[in-house]
Amino acid sequence: MHVRALRSQPRILVVEDEVDLSTSLSYSLRAGGYDVQEADCGEAALQAVARFHPDLVVLDIMLPDMSGFEVCRRIRASAENQPAVVMLTAKTQELDRVAGFEVGADDYVTKPFSIRELMLRIEARLKSHRPAHHDFNPERKDASTQDEERVKIGPLIIDKAEHRVFVDQEEVHVSALEMRLLLYLARTPGKMRTRKELLTEVWGYHPEVLSRTLDTHIKRIRDKFGDAGKVIQTVRGVGYRLAVVKDNE
Repeated sequence: MHVRALRSQPRILVVEDEVDLSTSLSYSLRAGGYDVQEADCGEAALQAVARFHPDLVVLDIMLPDMSGFEVCRRIRASAENQPAVVMLTAKTQELDRVAGFEVGADDYVTKPFSIRELMLRIEARLKSHRPAHHDFNPERKDASTQDEERVKIGPLIIDKAEHRVFVDQEEVHVSALEMRLLLYLARTPGKMRTRKELLTEVWGYHPEVLSRTLDTHIKRIRDKFGDAGKVIQTVRGVGYRLAVVKDNE
């Protein structure tokens, strides 16, 4: 599979085994200015993610060799590439949507859908997902913009402008949705955010349905942070907050 050297275009991987839909969607995305590659099964999708380094994956749930849930789970288990993931499915049950979010999907579109709707969702997800720049130094920031662009809590640095996270100067790869969750908590360190507020503002879905999904994502972030994960504090039965940690702690 040929990979273009040009990186100015956002890269999108379309994972869909229905040939007509995959062709139509890829055509529309290319017409919209995106660099697009296609995969028709889960294994091909995982290989393409490793080779193509997409900024976003449009992922069908029903694939011939493995489910889209499993593909998404494996993508999220990778430390090297964390594209945004928009899942496609013909299923309408709420449990399927919850399952998608629990394995790390960022958005969910139910078939049949309009290409325009999907394009708008893709644009929104790409705005909140910024590819990594490997020469970035978390300590090399202009003093006038440092406080506005970064949140530093103990060993944790959340860079708002670059949409990147560092623990003890080492970058930790997080998904676009995990970054949105961290950025929302980072607006007001020390202030508790209720579960309902987080689910509404970060996911945009009914909080009662996705309550366990929030817990799953918090646990995933904490696991990635190691000992630094304790900066995300649980307010039992109510919500979460980012701790306020002094520099010498």
